[in-house]
Amino acid sequence: MQHAPHAAIRSVEDLRGPAGRLEAVLNTGHPQAPYAALVCHPHPLGGGSLHNKVVYHTMKAFSSLGLPVLRFNFRGVGLSEGSFDDGRGEIQDTRAALDWLDANLRLPILLAGFSFGSWVGLQAGCGDPRVQGLIGLGVPSLAEGHGYSYEFLTQCAQPKLFVCGAEDQFGPRDAVEAVLRRAAEPRRMVWIEGAEHFFQGTPSSPTPKLDQMHAQILDWLRVTFPALNSAELH
Repeated sequence: MQHAPHAAIRSVEDLRGPAGRLEAVLNTGHPQAPYAALVCHPHPLGGGSLHNKVVYHTMKAFSSLGLPVLRFNFRGVGLSEGSFDDGRGEIQDTRAALDWLDANLRLPILLAGFSFGSWVGLQAGCGDPRVQGLIGLGVPSLAEGHGYSYEFLTQCAQPKLFVCGAEDQFGPRDAVEAVLRRAAEPRRMVWIEGAEHFFQGTPSSPTPKLDQMHAQILDWLRVTFPALNSAELH
């Protein structure tokens, strides 16, 4: 089967962060794409990588709109150099990925992250004028004994989408809603019923919910960034 030109994928060899080379892949986009996208993966110590299912489905949502999408491994993951730095170095890695996109594609950026990657990505992207929109998926409040703080969101003026499972074991709805309600507008909060942290099913609703997550991302992108509705991008 012949694929559209913007469905191609290539390895990125020249992305470097403060700890060294970062393994990365770029799904190339339509030549007239109005934005580029960056997706951050979940916790490295929990097996998170650029190949995570939620990260992959998020990439597919961006790619379906014709956007080039960069995924990368944080330091110490896969072929990325360095070692885990409890979020501090991973924020620097994300900023290095933003720098790479800016230098190579010269497009405004949409940034998404899942779980630990949402906490890191939101911090790296908030206030960066190159980042036009932010997506937090499976936003954690307490995982593996680590508490996550989001005070910075009160000053984060970019459009924001938060999508979480209503039965997320690492982000109980009441706790996460209390945090996200304090985020600066504009923001949208979506809770997917019958979904746990990884957007898989629960005993009461066993079917995976990744398609619902994908649909919520697309809906928000199309409403918030009308340029993505151009027929020539699809």
